Amino acid sequence: MDTATPVSLPPESVRPRLSLGAALRFWLKLGFISFGGPAGQIAIMHTELVERRRWISERRFLHALNYCMLLPGPEAQQLATYIGWLLHRSWGGIIAGGLFVLPSLLVLTALSWIYAAYGSLPAVAGLFYGIKPAVTAIVLHAAHRIGSRALKNPALWAIAGAAFVAIFALGAPFPLIVAVAALAGFLGGKWRPQLFRAGGGHGARIEESGPAIIDDDTPTPAHARFRWSRLGMLLLAGCALWAIPMAALTALYGWQGAYTQMGWFFTKAALLTFGGAYAVLPYIYQGAVDHHAWLTAAQMIDGLALGETTPGPLIMVVAFVGFVAGYFHELLGPGNLFLAGALGATLVTWFTFLPSFLFILGGGPLVEATKEDLKFTAPLTAITAAVVGVILNLALFFGYHVLWPQGWSGRFDWISALIALAAAIALFRYRRGVIQVIAGCAATGLLVTLAR
Repeated sequence: MDTATPVSLPPESVRPRLSLGAALRFWLKLGFISFGGPAGQIAIMHTELVERRRWISERRFLHALNYCMLLPGPEAQQLATYIGWLLHRSWGGIIAGGLFVLPSLLVLTALSWIYAAYGSLPAVAGLFYGIKPAVTAIVLHAAHRIGSRALKNPALWAIAGAAFVAIFALGAPFPLIVAVAALAGFLGGKWRPQLFRAGGGHGARIEESGPAIIDDDTPTPAHARFRWSRLGMLLLAGCALWAIPMAALTALYGWQGAYTQMGWFFTKAALLTFGGAYAVLPYIYQGAVDHHAWLTAAQMIDGLALGETTPGPLIMVVAFVGFVAGYFHELLGPGNLFLAGALGATLVTWFTFLPSFLFILGGGPLVEATKEDLKFTAPLTAITAAVVGVILNLALFFGYHVLWPQGWSGRFDWISALIALAAAIALFRYRRGVIQVIAGCAATGLLVTLAR
């Protein structure tokens, strides 16, 4: 039972206010500084929005985060969209979510071109030789960071362990894992509710820096209340924004054309994969590498390395996939390689992120109405626990490809193993930042390559 002392809210006239222009400047800044993958980006938003700027209270922040963890797609970008929408209506959400992605798209397109055009040079190859083991350590560290927050009792540990076994040993599809975890959370919330309450100890902390703009007891704004008419208009607009470019691609290249298939595949990835970027990547790998052969396994790991070194959501690795597919398959002819790659990167980004905006702008009013409902929050807590097991599986997946680049029958790459171990020590023991770790490992890989 919640025994927190009620807080008397100040009159509306003396509560802090925020202009759309001030919010826009912050979201643009966040788009350029949001390094560190989803865990790091959520930490940045928590520090800036909850602790420093007081735009939103911790309880409301965590409730929104748990909803975004349930959704397919990038939870950090969805969280920014949610907070922007809550503060400044639909345009606020579009601005926040769009600026979270746009700087990363521009930077990653430029880096993908450098990779495609000059990646065979020894210096560039050496940099990526060192970065790949670092990526394995970073994914493992992400599993630890998320797990340390989410796995608060043996029941949640058991859900995480079961999810790992299901995906690693049984090859269970991730949507099935999410569904079973949600069911476990729903039943657990009824039978043992104390094990599935969201927020942990953070929400109990007394906030001494004044009221937030969106505080624990702030009434839901008028624009955030559910209306069937608004939901219908939003769904119609979303369908049009998907169907028009898809119809144009089909008319230009046919349904089996590479660009059309990219749009269709990444629409499915956006709708059918859950648990954030680290959980989505195995699905993208399976489709882009094994099924469509748009790029190789080694190129996929290189793309993840680039995604880790650029701002924005880690799922922006899809832009790398689209660029490499367009560039190396010469989809616009041999004389337009950069244009083919840039078009591929832009298209897959559009189809990947469009559903995220619809989920937030359409589902946000329902979430606001359930922020105190354990029937809703308990399944989200269980899903977050299951995601930890899936991320651990991803770390092993990348580790295998880095340490045995030719498969089990090939030689063990002990230099990559030492680089990965050093990266893990830097992250876990000395708490170094992701960019510092990648830079150090890249320099090490360059020295090793040049010395050979």
